[in-house]
This record gives sequence, structure tokens and C-alpha cells, in this order.
Amino acid sequence: MLELGWPQVLAWRMRRQHLAARAPRARSLDAVREIAGLHAQLASSAELTLWARVDGLERGAVDRALWESRTLVKTWAMRGTLHLLVADELGLWVGAQGALEPRHHVPVWLRHHGLTREEADGMLAAMPVALEGQLLTREALASEVARITGIAGLDGKLRGGFGDLLKPAAFAGDLCFAPSEGRNVRFARPRDWLGGLHVVATEEAKRVVARRYLAAYGPATRETFGRWFGITSPAQAGRWLAALGDEAVEFSGDGASMIALGADLDDLAASEPAGIVRLLPAFDHYVVAAPRDVEAVLPAERRGAVYRPQGWLSPVLVVDGVIVGVWSRQDDVIEIAPFGPVSAAVRRAADAEAASLAAFLGFPADVRWREPTAPG
Repeated sequence: MLELGWPQVLAWRMRRQHLAARAPRARSLDAVREIAGLHAQLASSAELTLWARVDGLERGAVDRALWESRTLVKTWAMRGTLHLLVADELGLWVGAQGALEPRHHVPVWLRHHGLTREEADGMLAAMPVALEGQLLTREALASEVARITGIAGLDGKLRGGFGDLLKPAAFAGDLCFAPSEGRNVRFARPRDWLGGLHVVATEEAKRVVARRYLAAYGPATRETFGRWFGITSPAQAGRWLAALGDEAVEFSGDGASMIALGADLDDLAASEPAGIVRLLPAFDHYVVAAPRDVEAVLPAERRGAVYRPQGWLSPVLVVDGVIVGVWSRQDDVIEIAPFGPVSAAVRRAADAEAASLAAFLGFPADVRWREPTAPG
């Protein structure tokens, strides 16, 4: 059985996620496609996630792709979190979501929101009707859905929370984000906003998503794949990977059983660390999909500095795929806080990254290094 070490795996992931070498600007959408969208819980980080992977990216390119060319679309996707997806692939992610039990069919979800199954079904059926041919703020959408359904108290429920009642409509391809009106978020019906929506059949969508994941974030276990997509049952996640048939290969990596695409095994075996140093923003996809319990990626005593309370993921300093520190920006100062001593070569490369980041954001670079501190 093939044996791979984490240094090989991490070096390969860096290349596959366009972190060893940035993609040309003309391939920006391809980069988004290959890493399965941009995490958009924090809007500024979505653009920085793309900056970290695309050479010569122009400031504002993400907003223009969202609201002008409409080549990206903002919606709730994997794990119920906000993502920017390549617009012509929205139907792929909708199809894959169709394999999961709908949230509004789960009794605890219904009880939490004070709805019956019939009321939830009616509410979600009304959303694309309310949005047909128009863009609506959350308040206007709440009022219109409540009017259509006649459900008492629904208006108030839809206005509250963090989008929990809207997410099932997004998963079904019936709702996406539109340009804001002042400070008010607006929503659209994807079929109108994007000029159509082709939903990929669920079984095919599952295979494409599993293949896409392994091509960028593999090798992986069924547990890490499930956590990434939001599949709560490891057995179900394993079935998604098994559906790839002979395309997927199980092997041993540092003593653990892992799964990769067979077509990638030679490339994986030949991968070696190359001294790649990168500054990645908060909620970067590399950090989202990293195996959090692997010491070779991030020492256990430092996990709390990266994976913080309330689901916050810190900006990080990465060397050959290993998370070796965090960083922050305050006004015109970029401060880098390594977890331990780093070489002069790493400092020079991180300084160059910080200067490039400052130029992209339009402020003079003032890079400061904090002395390593004890964990905790």
C-alpha cells in the first residue's frame, strides 16, 4: 500500500489550491471553481482568499463579478455558510444539497423556529414566488412571504436570526443575494438573477462534488470530507466517496487510512516541500479544510489561536502547508505573530507577502513581527 507523509500531502495541497504559485488573472474563475467557491462569511476575506491565489488580481474584482458580470453568485452553501460560487455551477451545489435531509424536515429545527412541517413547506414554496422578477430586502421578502402564506407571526420570524429560515430556500436554488440597497441586504431568485438555473441530478452532483473536494483538499478521510460539506453522518460521507468507484483509492498516510483520486497518486508521491510562505486571510479555504487534529499541520496547543470561539478562523502564516503563526491588520500595520522561531528566509518571504497585500489594499506597508509567545 502506498505510504505518504504529511509534508508531501501538504505540499501537494498548496499546489492544488493555487498557493504554491498564483494562477494568472485570466483564470480567476477557474481558481474559484477548483477550490469550490470562496468562503464569504466575512466579505473582505473572500476577496483576499482570491488575492492569495491569483496573480495581479484587481481590487474590486470580486464585487464586479458578483453584481456586474454576475459570473459569481453569493448564497448559503456548504455547512450552511455564505459562499461565493461560480454562477454557472450553482446548479451543481444545489443538486448536491438535495442529497441531505432538508433542515425544515428536522423536528428540532421546526420546534426551534415555532413552525409545523406544513408551514415550513409553505413558507419555502412562497419565497421564489415572492422574488419572481424583483429584488427584495429581507424586510420586504418577509412581508410578502407572510402575505402569500397567511401564516400568523411568520413576518417576524423571517426578519429575525441570521438567515436560518432563508437557508433552505438557498439550498434549493430558490434564493440568492442581490446588490444591497444602502445598508439593507437584498435577495433575488437565481433563475431571474442569473438568467436560468440548471440543477444537476443529485447522484451526479454528489460525484462531482466529491471529486472536486479530493482534487483540492485530499487525501482525506470520510470524516474530514463530511465536515467540509456539512454531512453529519460519516457513513453517508463515505458513501459519497465510494460512489466515485475506481476513481478513488484508499491508502495509508502517516498510519491513517485516507482516500485520494487515483489519478493524483503519482503527483502526490512526487510532491516535496519547496519553501512556500503565504499569508492567508481569515476563513481561508486552506484553513477551513485543514485536518485540525494533525500535529504536522498545527500543534494541538496552538489550535485555539487559529480555530477560535463562535466559528472564527484567524488569518494565518503558512510555510509549506504548515500553519506556523497568525497575523492581523490594524490600520496601516500588518503584525505577524509566529508560534515559534522562524528562519530569516521565512521572514523575508512573509515580509514580501505583507508588502504585496498592503499594495493590493492600498496602504503603505508597515510590517511588524511579534516575538513568539507560549501557547494559551
